[in-house]
Amino acid sequence: MQRVLIVTGAGRGIGAAVARGAAAGGYAVALNYQHDTAAAEALAASIRQDGGTALAIQADVGDQEEVERMFDRIEAELGAPSALVNNAGITGRIANFMDTDPAAIEAVFRTNVYGAMHCSRAAVRSFRRSGTRGVIVNLSSIAATIGSPHEFVHYAASKAALETFTLGLARELAQEGIRVCAVAPGSTLTGIHAAAGEPGRPERVAPKIPMQRLATPAEIAEPVLWLLSDAASYVTGATLRCSGGL
Repeated sequence: MQRVLIVTGAGRGIGAAVARGAAAGGYAVALNYQHDTAAAEALAASIRQDGGTALAIQADVGDQEEVERMFDRIEAELGAPSALVNNAGITGRIANFMDTDPAAIEAVFRTNVYGAMHCSRAAVRSFRRSGTRGVIVNLSSIAATIGSPHEFVHYAASKAALETFTLGLARELAQEGIRVCAVAPGSTLTGIHAAAGEPGRPERVAPKIPMQRLATPAEIAEPVLWLLSDAASYVTGATLRCSGGL
């Protein structure tokens, strides 16, 4: 039976790179997205053209009811999931913390923390129903350990919460053979910089990175795919830093 992977925020960037790699490795991939239908459908079509199986499905991961409907549809059309990558995440606008809109702070936590929790709960319920020793990989950020002062302290705090959630859930589920891990990327060449209000941020931050460059989405996807694989069968509760030396 074909393994089924759900990737949230899969239309572009790291999520899309994970989905492509997983599809090439034999997974049927459910591509969650919230707004960009064209990007998600184009990725799904590309995966199918290459001989893979993909389903693009819209849902706001911060809404528990939408998450439950998404999982129901995925199980009906692709089968019970065996893995979940909680990639969906937002930063809000770059600003000092005291200048950050409280609504933006709430939106970041709703997507980055509540979204991962809602999807993880739905995945674990599905794993248990199907008797699957599933895997969850959460996308954290190096921001969780550096704090991101003068940029997005609230985002850093959301990712620190996600890493604590990863460890706690991993320890709760370990006896069932369900693994939960995280990858903490450093700055990566995605659209997140423009969305935060500074398209030129990669050039500004690159000199601060020991490797003197940002990661590509594919370089972050590879450790995610490794954590999903049987090669990482004894790894749970761990957060793998993939940050160019930071």
